Amino acid sequence: MTERKPPDKSWESWTEEQIRREQAEGGFERLEGAGKPLPGLDAPYDPLWWIKKLLAREKLSVLPLALEVRAKVDRALQEVWRLRGEHEVRERVSAINAEIARANRTTAEGPPTSLSPLDVDDVLARWRNRRGV
Repeated sequence: MTERKPPDKSWESWTEEQIRREQAEGGFERLEGAGKPLPGLDAPYDPLWWIKKLLAREKLSVLPLALEVRAKVDRALQEVWRLRGEHEVRERVSAINAEIARANRTTAEGPPTSLSPLDVDDVLARWRNRRGV
């Protein structure tokens, strides 16, 4: 717990004293990101920067379910092309189809889902074609 500011000291002198004490004790020696520029320092000011960072860090989404599933399917398909074996591709497409089915059977706010399950054989044929098999 931090110590309380003594009533006879100004905020500035009390804060500076604490900083000097920590510097002397090496409290700033091994901080994460030491020697690196602050990320986003040259970007234009965005009043919602902290919300965007939180969403990205926690991998949260504020999209309606239908749009979230569509984005998730697009990302998953990009991963499918990098898989090594047909069995892995079939498993991943089955998982994608389960996600689509879950979204289609739940009623949610926002636009309706218009995704239909992926054809495993079609995705597998495109995967083979991309790999030259």
